[in-house]
Order: sequence, then C-alpha cells, then structure tokens
Amino acid sequence: MQVDDIPAFVPSKDYQQSQAFYKAFGFELTTVSEKLCLCESGECGFFLQDFYQPQLANNLMLQLSVLDIDEVYSQLHKLNDFNVKHSDITQQPWGKELNL
Repeated sequence: MQVDDIPAFVPSKDYQQSQAFYKAFGFELTTVSEKLCLCESGECGFFLQDFYQPQLANNLMLQLSVLDIDEVYSQLHKLNDFNVKHSDITQQPWGKELNL
C-alpha cells in the first residue's frame, strides 16, 4: 500500500462562518456537497463539514506546518471579523509553534 493523502473531516459549529474564516485565512474552498467543502492550500487540504458534535470538536487537533510562522501570526491578527483564539509563538525542541 502506498498512501497518497489522509485528509481530515473537520466539524464546524457554524458552517458559513467557518467557511468565511478559512477563506479569509488563505485557503481555497471547493464545494463538494451542500454540507461539505474542501479547503486547500497548495497540495494540502482538509474537508470542512456542516456537522458539529461537541465531544468530537473539543478533542480534534490538527497540525498545520508552514514555512513562515511569523507570517501566519501576523495574518491571524488581521482577521478581526472572527473570534480567533491563539497563543503566542513559542520555541519547542522541534521548532516554533502556535496553537489556534
């Protein structure tokens, strides 16, 4: 077996607002169905779904690896229309990190 990709299915409490956030954050959105869209950046992507189950949503974590974390941190501060909670950038043994 040779795995090519393992896209996650990310739940959203407010599907329209989540779509607007990911689009403003720089992802390209492609509608798959009425309750599912593909969010892509370059060759990476995930499915955003119009589905919300609190226990799943509260335990889901994704890791987004980027080339310039400072650029991402700056971009987050420009998204004033969204209630985005994030940490400061911290240095970890594996590199710089911020939690969103």
